[in-house]
Amino acid sequence: MELYSTIKQLCLCPSVSGRENKIRQLLSSLVEPFCDELSVDKLGNLIALKKGTGGGKRIMLAAHMDEIGFMVTFIEDNGMLRVAPVGGISFVGAAYSRVISESGVKGTIVPNAKTKPEDYKSDCFYIDIGASSKKQADAMVGIGDFFVVEPHLQKLKGGRVCGRPLDDRVGCAVLLGIAENLSECVLKDDIYYVFTVQEEVGCRGALPSAFAIAPDMALCFDVTATGDVPDASPMACRLGGGAAVKIKDASVICDELITSRLSEIAESKKIKYQREVLLRGGTDTSSMQLSGSGASVGALSIPTRYIHSPNEMCELSDAQACIDLATEFILSI
Repeated sequence: MELYSTIKQLCLCPSVSGRENKIRQLLSSLVEPFCDELSVDKLGNLIALKKGTGGGKRIMLAAHMDEIGFMVTFIEDNGMLRVAPVGGISFVGAAYSRVISESGVKGTIVPNAKTKPEDYKSDCFYIDIGASSKKQADAMVGIGDFFVVEPHLQKLKGGRVCGRPLDDRVGCAVLLGIAENLSECVLKDDIYYVFTVQEEVGCRGALPSAFAIAPDMALCFDVTATGDVPDASPMACRLGGGAAVKIKDASVICDELITSRLSEIAESKKIKYQREVLLRGGTDTSSMQLSGSGASVGALSIPTRYIHSPNEMCELSDAQACIDLATEFILSI
């Protein structure tokens, strides 16, 4: 698996929360060669199982496959589309971005003419698809249709990439890389690779999937913020610093034994890593931890700048470090 090509392929497949069909189909085709069983649960989570020889643990590895976006709520007489956010939208960052709908209708998201940036809110924005009347717009879109910022990805200097939605297609690519690494390994443990839905609207998909799997141990893969840009809040994570071993975020405190073991393996195998303490925000890690009677859960994060903006940025070496560290962690069990 060539990491950049995989991430780009995943990024160029728009799939907003609640409408993950396209990305699920793509991920199914990519993960199928590395697993024994594929299934989709009632909520839409994709679950790929690599069966163990028996007598081992049930290990769940998860990354979310949905992305933030916009839902059409009203069509004006002049053909403009009023929208509501799906997930955590920064409208300052989204202003004047190119957007595309599920069916391929293109447009741009724009604030009302006299609205100042400090007053940007969802009800001040509309999508202009070029229609000159409600009748024209009705023929192209409907109430409840979804839009996302137009996907793209490009290489930058030093192995860095910029585009969207790296949150969390880069995590999905990491999961695929782990599955490929372990595909020929004979393990006692059952490994469940889970691509979850609706993380961006409340970490919903991970909870029922973890409840059904009842893992003895779980790892979550997602992006995390960095402290390496001007005026950033103090944070130890940076691009190029390696896999970020999560200690805590605003929703979870990770299992101490898993966290310590990940750090020990990284040091012994000379895999570049850093420790993550995220003061705001959360991931599927918390849902997995609290499912059923509870689970021992850790997380590996990919440091990413400008999260939830039209141009997120990460470094491929950090994603590769997550693949390498998680692979060694599973083999050590």
